[in-house]
Amino acid sequence: MAFGPDISRDLAVRWLAREVLPHEGDVRRWLARSMARSAEVDDVIQEAYCRLADIDDPARIASPRAYFFQTARSVVLEQMRRQRIVRFETVTEIDALNIEWDEPSPERIAGGRKELERVMQIINRLPDRCRRIFEMRRIMGLSQKEIARQLDVSENVVENEATRGLKAILAALAGEEASAKARRKA
Repeated sequence: MAFGPDISRDLAVRWLAREVLPHEGDVRRWLARSMARSAEVDDVIQEAYCRLADIDDPARIASPRAYFFQTARSVVLEQMRRQRIVRFETVTEIDALNIEWDEPSPERIAGGRKELERVMQIINRLPDRCRRIFEMRRIMGLSQKEIARQLDVSENVVENEATRGLKAILAALAGEEASAKARRKA
């Protein structure tokens, strides 16, 4: 699998498992409405996963669910173009299918804003250099090379600090989540 130079294989696999895999059942049902054989559906799902695994930076995808649906639709359309004979019903059915965009509700938007505020507070608590590197890399989207040049440090320092920052953020989020669970049980 090809992953971007800045995204580890582990992060990409976790992204697929967390953001895409939960929607497989919906995509399968959506495809089954227009495809006669379940083997064809399996092939489309497999090809969609292969394409999603090749994304350089999955964090840039705003709606993984919608992207999964669109990827599956593209696979179906490509298969239809390659076939010499296509059932007329398949053509009309695939055109009639509407992609189920994952439009967020007002509650989900408010929750996302709260979550962003929480993450920004954690980022602000990072040590200064670690925070600056993390912000430059993940928020501003600068390359490791550019950050190293601007801060006059090695690329290895940039990579280590960015990793350290991400680990600290994930640990803080996990700690807050565990505390919240403990409060709910009490």
